[in-house]
Amino acid sequence: MPLFPSDKFLSQTPQTYPMSSLPAYIITRFLMVIPTVLILLTIVFLILRIIPGDPITAMVGQKVPEEVLEKLRHEAGLDKPYHEQYIEYLKGVFTGDLGKSMIWGKRPVIAEIMDHFPATLELTIFGFILSVLIGVATGSIAAFRRGSKVDSGMRIYSIVAYTLFIPWFGMLLQMLFGVYLKVLPIGGRITPGNTPETITGLYVLDSILTLNFNSLIDALAHLALPAITLGIVLSGAYTRLLRNNLIDVLSQDFIKAYRARGVRNRKVVFHAMKNAFIPVVTLMGLQFAILLAGAVLTESTFSWPGMGTFLIERIEYRDYTSVQGAIVFYAVFVALISLVVDVIYALLDPRIRY
Repeated sequence: MPLFPSDKFLSQTPQTYPMSSLPAYIITRFLMVIPTVLILLTIVFLILRIIPGDPITAMVGQKVPEEVLEKLRHEAGLDKPYHEQYIEYLKGVFTGDLGKSMIWGKRPVIAEIMDHFPATLELTIFGFILSVLIGVATGSIAAFRRGSKVDSGMRIYSIVAYTLFIPWFGMLLQMLFGVYLKVLPIGGRITPGNTPETITGLYVLDSILTLNFNSLIDALAHLALPAITLGIVLSGAYTRLLRNNLIDVLSQDFIKAYRARGVRNRKVVFHAMKNAFIPVVTLMGLQFAILLAGAVLTESTFSWPGMGTFLIERIEYRDYTSVQGAIVFYAVFVALISLVVDVIYALLDPRIRY
């Protein structure tokens, strides 16, 4: 018989919370995506219809006779009450149908997204990899050389990189490497006529799969400047976060115990980096999501035909279904990334239980 009520409570905790496990947490988080997407979709639906203008007027202009405009609005279903439009759209979303674009051929929205998403994903992957590599290198150097001039230089770098304005920095790289040195292209995704056979939509990967090395070199050359721009701008946050966490971990007792027992310095560094990387992993997931949803400035600067330029174009034309479909797609994708980050976080830190 337990001596205190708290002992009884602790002894019954496993039975009281049978769902306290990682698989249950994953299922719960996945189910939470549904209300998140629903709320976001509702907000976007209302905002698009409150602001002045509509896709029909934006596409054909205001000089078209009102009878023609009304006929086109009727064909697009824009003459129905908002609640009917909302219910119809929700039915389509939950059955996997994001609708059709209201302009330029009225293609399915999912087809439009798949045309532009690979470009954004490719740029995001390369920019993300560069930002992590630069941030981890500079943050580690700063932590292990704490208090030195090198440490001060890395800290200044993190501040400068974090405050860089992407269009200005991108144009600076364009002027240097594209205009003066003439070693890299300043815009576009690939040279016209050099596009590899489409398999995944990722030009670098498709070039490798089809052994088209001319396209591979061309695709990498076009990726260089936008990826470097994103990599440097986003690396500052990693530099500062990893430096601070690594310094904190290196001062903890278990690191001192390792060194007192004569453990090799390489192994000590490994354990220190593993522990310092836990909050960095969370930032990596957030940064990747931000890159996917917020590469608009980079894509505009380098004329990159991705989701950012696609969204700007469709917002200008008030293409309701395309904008709503892109937002839903982003919301689901970002939620899945957050879920993967949480799982990795749990694997890195065995103290975490769900």
